[in-house]
Amino acid sequence: MKQEVQIFENKGVRTLWNETQEEWYFSVIDVIGILTDSPDPKRYWSVLKTRLKQEGVEGTTICSTLKLLAQDGKMRMTDVANLQIDQKPHSLILTSGGIFARFGEA
Repeated sequence: MKQEVQIFENKGVRTLWNETQEEWYFSVIDVIGILTDSPDPKRYWSVLKTRLKQEGVEGTTICSTLKLLAQDGKMRMTDVANLQIDQKPHSLILTSGGIFARFGEA
């Protein structure tokens, strides 16, 4: 698997190319940080996952966990999503502009 940082709205999104499945995975936390302008996207994602779990949706339904390079230079387990997530009903998040965006449509 090949890791890259893609630039979106002048911010980095950690990505991983899966050669076997021929698809990109991207860091959910990085995307949330861009879409919401949250000062703490990790916390935002944690709260969102808790709320989804209360609704009966497990995090593994929405995303996978893979090792990506963290800011400290270490490989850390990170929630990732592929571009197919936008077909799932629970892939919506509130953006900083007060609108909903789907993962994969950012």
